[in-house]
Amino acid sequence: MSNPSNLKYTASHEWVKVEADGTISVGITQHAQELLGDMVFVEAPEIGRALKAKEESAVVESVKAAADVYAPVSGTVTAANGDLDASPESINSDPYGAWIFKMKPDNAADVAALLDVAAYQAVVDSEAH
Repeated sequence: MSNPSNLKYTASHEWVKVEADGTISVGITQHAQELLGDMVFVEAPEIGRALKAKEESAVVESVKAAADVYAPVSGTVTAANGDLDASPESINSDPYGAWIFKMKPDNAADVAALLDVAAYQAVVDSEAH
C-alpha cells in the first residue's frame, strides 16, 4: 500500500488529514502499523485536551510493543475514535481510515508545513538502510 498523497505526515509516522471544517484527523501510517504488528489496544487523548506539537498524545499497543502517538501540531483535541476501543485491529486493516483522534490546530500554517508524501517516503526509505 502506498501512502495517500492527499495527507500530510510526520517523521514519527503519524498521518494528518485536513477536514472540511478545519480540524485534522490523526492516525498512524501503514509503515508504523507494519512495524508494530497486530494492534490490541488504543488509548486516545481526552476531548478538550490542549496538545503541543510533538507531545505524546495517544498510545497504541500491539502484540509486539506499545508506541506513543505524537501530536503533529499544537491544538485542542475535538474527538476520539471510540470504534478503536472495540476494534483496535482496524488500524492494521485500514491504517488511513482508522483515525485515532481529531484536533483543532492552533495555527493552520503548522499543518501545511508538515511532510508531504514524497518527503515522508524519504524518511521511511532512510530508516530502511
